[in-house]
Amino acid sequence: MLAPSPTHTETAEDYLALDVESDLRHEYRHGEVIPMTGGTPAHNEIIRLLVFLLTADLRKQPYSIFVTDQRLWIPELDRYTYPDVMVTPRPPELRPDRTDTVMNPIFLAEVLSDSTEKYDRGDKFEAYRTIPTFQEYLLITQDKPHVEQYVKQGENQWLFTEYHDLSATVELRSVGVTIALADLYEAVFSE
Repeated sequence: MLAPSPTHTETAEDYLALDVESDLRHEYRHGEVIPMTGGTPAHNEIIRLLVFLLTADLRKQPYSIFVTDQRLWIPELDRYTYPDVMVTPRPPELRPDRTDTVMNPIFLAEVLSDSTEKYDRGDKFEAYRTIPTFQEYLLITQDKPHVEQYVKQGENQWLFTEYHDLSATVELRSVGVTIALADLYEAVFSE
């Protein structure tokens, strides 16, 4: 979640030094260092279950699954962010001269909150689309069963599908995993 606290301008190198030493996570956008805060219990339950479901289906396959505290670098924009969930081919491609910053996701997911929804749908998704390996994006609402899926179809072309019902299933095409909304929201909602 984005913290409402003020930002300040830094170089990318200063940001990385600050972020490594800090107990808090920070995003880096256009020279601004933006502090991140923790999520709600529902936010964390949904992330936990998504990672569990991905892990169960991708076990012994050549993918790495990262959650919340793994930094992602978006090279074209020199932007750094922390997706809620990220899948990369194994081994992940790291930013040159860094051992803590991934740069080749194929799947990204964000759990929406009031403070991040506009950013996750807009500027953040636009930034993610500059990553050549990026193929699929999930936006997951935490206060009701609702998932939005974007799957890359071609250059500048994304297929949008939305799911509203706990009986629905989402086929994650980038990694060949099918997820039931009832399982994803198991700890938050029940039929």
